[in-house]
Order: sequence, then structure tokens, then C-alpha cells
Amino acid sequence: MENIKAIVFDAYGTLFDVNSAAEKCKDKIGDKWEGFANYWRTTQLEYTWLRSLMKRHEDFWKITEDSLDKSIKVFNIDNTMKSELLNLYKVLSPYKEVKDLLNALKKKKYKLAILSNGTPELLQELVKSNNLENFFDNIFSIETVKVYKPDSRVYDLPVKSYKIKAKEIVFLSANTWDVSGGGNYGYNSIWVNRNNNIFDSLDFKPKYQINNLSQLLELVK
Repeated sequence: MENIKAIVFDAYGTLFDVNSAAEKCKDKIGDKWEGFANYWRTTQLEYTWLRSLMKRHEDFWKITEDSLDKSIKVFNIDNTMKSELLNLYKVLSPYKEVKDLLNALKKKKYKLAILSNGTPELLQELVKSNNLENFFDNIFSIETVKVYKPDSRVYDLPVKSYKIKAKEIVFLSANTWDVSGGGNYGYNSIWVNRNNNIFDSLDFKPKYQINNLSQLLELVK
């Protein structure tokens, strides 16, 4: 890839492991922790899309809490764990390669940013708790436009801020619908396919897919 000026990352599921909150409680939740974590994430995403379609916006923290309430009921988990799980969600663990990758990209002088459904406060806490705050030039939140990905107004944010073209941005996400959203917008979208999944049929196929973020260094020189 040539003439790249900015590298933009999705946060949840791409830089940070969304299952890590439940995993840290697996001794209390038991063997169903992973199914619970996946259900919580799926419900959370469904709520973002439904609220966007209904034009009934609530911020990501409210959606995270509401989707957790449902997941706790579905999996019959003690409701007293709610506050612990929410607090752990604020400080999700990054994937192991994240810090080394960001350090290498920073040396290459790219603009580095996060583009996320998360609120500014959530994202700042997430980055700061993992000592990553010095790597990012910007943290873009959908709260600026009050609509969730994959609405094109979200993908406008880095383009307008940096005054560059969409094709000058590399965008990475582990979420296929997000890769399609960014790709259809005009980004160089790369799918971070950690679990050898099948890509969605959404009128876009990424030119590149990687199994972990460190492989990005082979694509941007």
C-alpha cells in the first residue's frame, strides 16, 4: 500500500479483547463464561444497530449496561456480578501484540487513531489504563455524530479531521461489518481475522486480511 497518511483502528475486538472482562471472572461464572461473553457482545452490537435504525440514540456505555442486563438473565448469572463486569469492561486487556505494533508504527511517522463506537470517556480510560495514550494522535468517537457504525458519517471523522482522502487511510477492524463499512466508504480496510472466520457478503471484500495486528507491518512500509 502506497501514499498512506493515517492508520486508524477500531477499538473493541481489534485492539482490545472484549471477552477479557468475562474471562477474568470465569472462576465465578464457570464454564459458560465464553458463551456468556459472546452473547453479551452480540447483544451489544445488535442494540447499536437497532438504536441507529430507530433513531433512538443512547451512548455506548448505556448500551453496554443494557446488553449486560439481558445477558445476565439469559445465562442465569448472579446479578451482584454486574458492577464487577462493568468495571472490568472499562479496562479491557489489549491483545498481546498491540503495544509493539503501535511503537513500530509511531516510528514510521504515520498518524495513528482510534475510530470507535465507544464514548470519549470510555476510550480515554481504556487507552490510559493500558499505558497506550502516547501512541494515538486522535481518538474519534461516534458520539460526535450520534450514530453508530457502519454509518458513513462515522467514517467521515478522520477524513475531515486530517483533511485527507479516504484512500489515504488504512483502517483495521476485527468486525466484518465494520471492515465492509470502512471499505465501502473508501478506506483501505483490513480484516483482522483472529479466528479464521468467514467474511460476510456485504458488497465488499477486503484486499488484505491478517491473523494478528503485527502482520500489518508487512503491508505498510
